[in-house]
Amino acid sequence: MTGRVRVVVYATAPAAEPDAVVRAYHEISAALRGTPGLLGNELLRSVLRPADYAVASEWADLPAFRDWEAGAAHRGTTAPLRPYQSAGASTFGVYEVIATY
Repeated sequence: MTGRVRVVVYATAPAAEPDAVVRAYHEISAALRGTPGLLGNELLRSVLRPADYAVASEWADLPAFRDWEAGAAHRGTTAPLRPYQSAGASTFGVYEVIATY
């Protein structure tokens, strides 16, 4: 077990604004620069459905992620992506890294 945590947020760009998710990702990433415990993040686009995206962030550990998530700035900082979050049961996931090679 590494202690690291990956958070994945799923989003879909509307047909009328195909770059909306990309813009929101860059805005949020700039605001999160220097956040304690955040090791980095990346934007992934589906090859099969190019309007579908996943934002994957890596955190030092679960307490670091939970501290940030519970903080006052969390909702405001991530607001630009919220309108594009995928509807349904899986809008995001939090995964503990248990093995790496």
